[in-house]
Amino acid sequence: MAIAFCLALPIKAVADGEDPGKIILGLNEEIMIEELGIALPAKLDTGAQSASLSARQIRTFKRDGQDWVSFDLWMVPEQREKIGLEQDQWRTLELPLSKHVRIKRRAENQIDGAPGYSRRPVVELTLCVRDRARQVDVNLTDRSDFRFPLLVGSEALVSLGALVDPAQSMSGGAPSCSREDTVGLAAEETE
Repeated sequence: MAIAFCLALPIKAVADGEDPGKIILGLNEEIMIEELGIALPAKLDTGAQSASLSARQIRTFKRDGQDWVSFDLWMVPEQREKIGLEQDQWRTLELPLSKHVRIKRRAENQIDGAPGYSRRPVVELTLCVRDRARQVDVNLTDRSDFRFPLLVGSEALVSLGALVDPAQSMSGGAPSCSREDTVGLAAEETE
């Protein structure tokens, strides 16, 4: 009888419209960044703790007494064209600054006498994969040496309830989150 009860629980949760649990994503997925209104190819990396977005011309400034950051979303022009980004979607973007973080440098990027970390600005972005959206901290850094402009680390993966199957790629399909879903999910997280 206890087994039958346990088996009925997941069915009830789905029937009530509740979150059914973990989703399985591939090593690379298309992720919508709600605040920027763009979908980017991303690498899902369980070995990285934080999420990173490729940016150049990063500058912090004050607006109405608050800290903000301006940046250019950086990708090679061919990649921007393939995605279909217009100039106003990648040039001189401005968002509130959440904080700064220290990120450990890779061993091959160490410079004798220099600190073993870099200081990066962090913005809060809503990432959407499939039909799940969560607000996560994303640091800004030049990722031009990497294939994917967005790296989604373990903190964001936990928030999204995602498991990564490295045998899959782009298995999640196009993101389908709506603003209403995003607001609802963010409100649920604070309860």
